[in-house]
Amino acid sequence: MKMKGILAFLALVSSLLLARPVYAQEESVLGIHIMNPSEAPKAKELLRANGLSDQWHYVTIPLPLSDLEKKKDWQAFFDYAQEQKLIPIVRLSTKAENGAWAIPTRKDIVDLISFLSDLNWPTNEKYIIAFNEVNHAKEWGNTIDPRGYTDTLIFTSNWAKSENKNYQVLPAAMDLAAPNGSQTKEAFTYLDAMFQENDAIFRYVDFWNSHSYPNPGFSSSPKKTGKESLRGYQTELSYIKDKAGLDLKTFITETGWVDTNSNRRWLSSYYMYATQNIWNDARIIGVTPFVLQGAPGPFAEFTFLDAKGKPTQQYLAYQDAIKSLAEKK
Repeated sequence: MKMKGILAFLALVSSLLLARPVYAQEESVLGIHIMNPSEAPKAKELLRANGLSDQWHYVTIPLPLSDLEKKKDWQAFFDYAQEQKLIPIVRLSTKAENGAWAIPTRKDIVDLISFLSDLNWPTNEKYIIAFNEVNHAKEWGNTIDPRGYTDTLIFTSNWAKSENKNYQVLPAAMDLAAPNGSQTKEAFTYLDAMFQENDAIFRYVDFWNSHSYPNPGFSSSPKKTGKESLRGYQTELSYIKDKAGLDLKTFITETGWVDTNSNRRWLSSYYMYATQNIWNDARIIGVTPFVLQGAPGPFAEFTFLDAKGKPTQQYLAYQDAIKSLAEKK
């Protein structure tokens, strides 16, 4: 082999090694959705299951524009994540405006990605989500605009890749239970409109992103099937395969049940069943139920920690499932 060929081969090997995540030894599919960097220690307490698991766990977290002034907080979060084996999935976000989340400008996207590029990440692969549930008008400037989101997703992906930081781009998850109406659009109708706008759109993402909730009412049995069930991601992946010929793997960055008087007694068996029969699908990379700390507030029925920071039945049920999975490793 000539010297030029040897150097090229060594460069290829080096690039492949650098592309490997630092957690390549083993990671758990089970994680949690948090709302801000300060919640990381509480997330660790839940996910490490009293020391039974020494694996890496995924943590989904939004990055709003208001946090661009909090570089020290985010770097501290990333440093802690590396120490405690947490893998961030960062959802890009904007700001509340006129009762909705503002549509991101290109400057907003550049600012958000530049902020992340200036941080030392805990992993080589840097997962980012291009905004949230855009088939809801309130998530997209009080409008339903598949064409606009298609352009935004393409720009976000292209800009992230231009940074050469090993960004892994996920699309905004759809609300799979949303109907067609003035404030929402049915998920696959929305995706169809994106595909009609640009039939290469799904090639701009590295992984799929699903919000597979147990609907209706976030209360259904995990044994239910169909797009509005915990298995909703299956319908989405089949759609992407049919439309674009892509076999994508997926993250489920939101899922979980409400904790109500009528539902509470089933939570333990629900989480155990989901862990053992659904979330063990080889196409699922990570699952981050919503939400670690949602009380007080509109997400109180989903919260894993109550308003005083104490574990709810959600927390205990999910941690039992984590322990069960860890003990089988």
